[in-house]
Amino acid sequence: HMGDRWQISTGAGAVSATILVNAAGAWADEVARRADVVPIGITAYRRTVVQLVTDPAPPATMPHIADIAGNFYFKPEAGGRLWLSPHDETKVEPGDVQPEEIDVATAIDRFENVVDWRITKLERRWAGLRSFAPDRLPVYGFAPDSPGFFWCAGQGGFGIQTAPAAAALAAAVLLGLAPDASVAAIDPARYAPGRFHALA
Repeated sequence: HMGDRWQISTGAGAVSATILVNAAGAWADEVARRADVVPIGITAYRRTVVQLVTDPAPPATMPHIADIAGNFYFKPEAGGRLWLSPHDETKVEPGDVQPEEIDVATAIDRFENVVDWRITKLERRWAGLRSFAPDRLPVYGFAPDSPGFFWCAGQGGFGIQTAPAAAALAAAVLLGLAPDASVAAIDPARYAPGRFHALA
């Protein structure tokens, strides 16, 4: 940060801006540290999903089914496939995560204990990162300790579902405008990064 501008060096050259938006997902705290901004405690957790072929195949109209205790969820996917997760939430460092065999086995065991379907094939397995702020609410707003540093982080694995509303809310705060009708009832102060500094 030089004067009122952020300076970023890339392989393609330098970039300068008055506002730096930190939308780095699980790496948001690392971006903050590199910008000399106080991190807010964004933590990454690994989530595992497997794609199965089952007999019978799940009906396309079957809803998303989640265990009330939070031990698994499954849902139908295109082509008669089934997506299954052990609803794992393993704290990890941000990085390119891979599914752990124990999490895959746990998912299948939990599934087989609640349905009488036969798994005929485990087609795919993958893992992804979900990132949360300490209070598990997303963070949208300017850092109170660093003018021009805007947080857009901590969506907790719901980024795709919440993106339209999150973008509308973040844009209104970022640009200092009244939020559009789709998010007008949401108080942006609830998601401001200053809530963590008040606790420090």
